[in-house]
Amino acid sequence: MDTDAHPVGPRPFAVIGATGQQGGSVVAALLERGAHVRALVRDPDAPAAARLAERGVELSPGELDDPASLDRLFAGVAGAFAMTTPRGGIEHETTSGIAAADAADRAGVPHYVFSSVGGAERHTGIPHFESKRRVEEHLDALGLHRTIIRPVFFMDNLAARSVSVEDGHVVVRMALPADVPLEMVAVRDIGRVAAAILLGGTPVEGSSLEIAGDRLTGEEIAATIGAYAGLPARYEALPLEAVASFGDMAQMFRWFAETPAYQADFAVTREIDPELLDLPGWLAQSGWMPGR
Repeated sequence: MDTDAHPVGPRPFAVIGATGQQGGSVVAALLERGAHVRALVRDPDAPAAARLAERGVELSPGELDDPASLDRLFAGVAGAFAMTTPRGGIEHETTSGIAAADAADRAGVPHYVFSSVGGAERHTGIPHFESKRRVEEHLDALGLHRTIIRPVFFMDNLAARSVSVEDGHVVVRMALPADVPLEMVAVRDIGRVAAAILLGGTPVEGSSLEIAGDRLTGEEIAATIGAYAGLPARYEALPLEAVASFGDMAQMFRWFAETPAYQADFAVTREIDPELLDLPGWLAQSGWMPGR
């Protein structure tokens, strides 16, 4: 995939979200390819920002709510990666995503890669999907040269909230019927796909791509993690009411179960990222072990 890539030059690539999971994976992938990176950071003295600086990343202090800091971030860049998060609320996610897009347009950013979410364009009604869809639509209205990647469920989230070890058994619990497959992607691969697109030579530049590395049912997820841990495993499907208190989580899991849900293009994702991780690969690469 690198045969037609643009040569890496002195101009940096701007990254929004560099101190988080997704943005951090983009920074890592760009640095591995020899690119220069400029990262938007709230506090350049914070430990996460300092670690970026130690790796040669140029820090650009500022906030998504501050147009001047966005203008500084995007000035003279070769391209940009942006993402949004619903942590500040759904409406704030949309307004911050639009603000970043407007700043990229003002700066004449040559190529803008936006990380949305799988299914966003299909009007799911899930609030934190709809907020990203509105940002996508604004990007298109601006006429920016943009590529949209739409990651599916993060494998990394399994370690955060869905897996436990109880009485010597791996237990996986999600609000998903046991026989319904779930498409998943490693956060590492979001960065690798985004970096490859920014550096040029991929077949998706200027379009959109839903990305995933594996597709397994809850029972298959449990069996895979159990085999990795060397423990017996079981899957327990939770009722939607069990996640009703987690914002729009219940709506997302209802969508997983009642529609075709995610529809990733596995072949193109792997074409762009030949070392794309499936769940066993992510488990081996992550070093995570359930129960520890």
